[in-house]
Amino acid sequence: MMERPLYSEAAFRNLPPLIEVLAARLPESGLILELASGGGQHAASFARAFPSLTWQPSEADPRMRASIDAWREREGLANYLAPLAIDMAQPKWWEAVTVRPAAALAINLTHITPWAVTATMLAGLGAVLPLGGRFFLYGPFFEAEKPTASTNRTFDHSLRKEEPLWGLRSAEVIDEEAERQGLLQEERLSMPANNLLLVYRRAD
Repeated sequence: MMERPLYSEAAFRNLPPLIEVLAARLPESGLILELASGGGQHAASFARAFPSLTWQPSEADPRMRASIDAWREREGLANYLAPLAIDMAQPKWWEAVTVRPAAALAINLTHITPWAVTATMLAGLGAVLPLGGRFFLYGPFFEAEKPTASTNRTFDHSLRKEEPLWGLRSAEVIDEEAERQGLLQEERLSMPANNLLLVYRRAD
């Protein structure tokens, strides 16, 4: 096990507003599936903030899973589960989810992965979420009817320079793909630092 869990100052800063909006929208009980949990810092804070919910992190990178385990050891929370080894680049990744989640969450994922990962993620969520279950997608996005902040334009350029398949995604395009998978847009919430929280609900 990793001796010290990985820590991000940026992740720490965006937690309070995320917890505030999620508190009004998460179910009262059940399992929350967090996709691409990274080092587990968010999951640790969410498990602490929502003791009536069971937090299920997941991550493809073994080093990140080791950090998640280190956070679990440090926090000692019964509702913070061991991470699932889920790689959303793989077809039918959702077969690794053994307990149907009441809701799901992904943070800062879509802009640092190819578009195919977002499409496969949404397909899987259409399969595992119950009717009425919500999916929360947080990060920076483009919006068709709103000007893009200069910091987000610069960020998008730097991402595409590093990896041409990365970059900020259109919120409207994600809405369309989500709808194809039975996930209907419920809310689009403005968050600090030019981020958005996209909220979808599993429809019939």
